Amino acid sequence: MWKYLKFCLFHALTLPFFIGVSLGGLWMALGLGCLLLVIVAGDVLAGDDRTEPDYHYSWLLNGLLYSSLPLIMLLFFSLLWSVSSQDLFGYGQWLHQWSGYDALAARAQNQWWHYLALSAGAALLIAMVATVPAHELTHRTSNRLAMLVGRWLLAFSWDSSFSIEHVYGHHRYVGTARDPATAPRGRTVYAHILYATLGGNISAWQIEQKRLARLKQPVLSYHNRFLRGVAMSLCLCVLAYALAGWQGLLLFSLCALLAKATLEVVNYIEHYGIERPLNQPVQPYHSWNSTKRISSWASFNLTRHSHHHARAQLPFYQLKPYPDAPNLPTGYLGSMLLALIPPLWFRLMTPKLAQWDQQYGRHGARR
Repeated sequence: MWKYLKFCLFHALTLPFFIGVSLGGLWMALGLGCLLLVIVAGDVLAGDDRTEPDYHYSWLLNGLLYSSLPLIMLLFFSLLWSVSSQDLFGYGQWLHQWSGYDALAARAQNQWWHYLALSAGAALLIAMVATVPAHELTHRTSNRLAMLVGRWLLAFSWDSSFSIEHVYGHHRYVGTARDPATAPRGRTVYAHILYATLGGNISAWQIEQKRLARLKQPVLSYHNRFLRGVAMSLCLCVLAYALAGWQGLLLFSLCALLAKATLEVVNYIEHYGIERPLNQPVQPYHSWNSTKRISSWASFNLTRHSHHHARAQLPFYQLKPYPDAPNLPTGYLGSMLLALIPPLWFRLMTPKLAQWDQQYGRHGARR
């Protein structure tokens, strides 16, 4: 059963966050601290996962994907409870009766700076609990339930347009100048967040315009998936305001924006500096890979990115590790932290790109 249970890691990593919100004060950094410790240190200590097990009960793994929606709703509620002037749904009173801990009194002592670590932890969790499963689900374009759940998951980071641009744009143009998610050499991660966010939304809008034109449907209508995605995120904003006022709306907005930025940091490390001629088929060496064990377990094998781009329609549990593919310096979260320090990132990646050029050619044409 372990080969199934290991993908429950993202469930377990939400528990410290909920505990920290309930305890209040400095404890609100617990979620962020545990994420960094478990994933970054875990990747260093636990090594690589190059196994390719057979999964006979795929419904269990699919169930884990769909369980992301109620889990992210609980995270959304906990964020709003932490700043609400009321005891939403009686949670604080229930916790006091169950444990004897006065969570409402602790919440009243929270300071604004406690919410900095809380927001960072929430953003990472939204990316892990919502965006990563949504990435898997929205690739299942023929499954209406998967698409619906995936788009709602993306709405928590104001990014339902990802389900359009990623599937129909990024996978087609990866490694080329036409792909907003591929960062050219020398671009910092901070510039990439802005460029990819703006470019990705423009690309998604254009893709949807062309689709609606083929179907002879009006752009400004219910048929527009881009606009429906915006409406999903607006619904969450309205709900945040209704439950916790302006404080709740501002906190959710901050976490959503940081979660979106986190996605673009992931795109940055997955594709930084790799180049591909537009007429060349996508190959496993057209993205950076990682075989780190903990990152793989916490991200539904997103780290096996080389195989994902070579065979985009394969479910995550069929992806192969491809240990000979171009590899990141470490696991995903560790590489993301390195990318946040551009001089260090460039120092590490420049020799890797030189090796990539030597092995595959300057523009990705294998020698």
